[in-house]
Amino acid sequence: MRVIAGEWRGRKLVAPKGDLTRPTADRTRETLFNMLASRIGDFTGLSVADLFAGSGALGIEALSRGAASCLFVEQDRPALDAIRANVAALDAHTRTTVSAGSVMALGPAKAPHDLILLDPPYGTGAAGVALDRLLRLGWIGPATWIAVETGASERVAVRTLAVEAERKVGKARLWLLRLAQ
Repeated sequence: MRVIAGEWRGRKLVAPKGDLTRPTADRTRETLFNMLASRIGDFTGLSVADLFAGSGALGIEALSRGAASCLFVEQDRPALDAIRANVAALDAHTRTTVSAGSVMALGPAKAPHDLILLDPPYGTGAAGVALDRLLRLGWIGPATWIAVETGASERVAVRTLAVEAERKVGKARLWLLRLAQ
């Protein structure tokens, strides 16, 4: 697993030990970030939240492309160890916060994030539940872009969010969402 583009392009990332975490494949991550770049443009200065972070590869990719900060939220201990190892290897401590805990236990946001990346376990319905909670607690604002990775046959439907783009990539389906206008 490697960083696809930006400041840390080509740098190796470690994946969590064990089989509880399914890191996003390089090809899927590249497709997701191409989809985002065509809509967001420049990542410079963005505030990012990588939820169900796993190895942290999605948030690290955003940081490599210029995001100002990234909050990683993960509850699995080996995944947290991998995130911390990746952050340390890239000397990205000043731009990151690693939070050990469940996405479903997050409290109110101080401000909406510019980009929220969600990669919950496939087949659990966790994306919809998490998005409902994030909306209620102020994590999502009018300018927020939301990227969700699900299993290829899954759907993401949250009443107040509009699907801006959707693409199947191998066993995954990528969704870009925004607040409905």
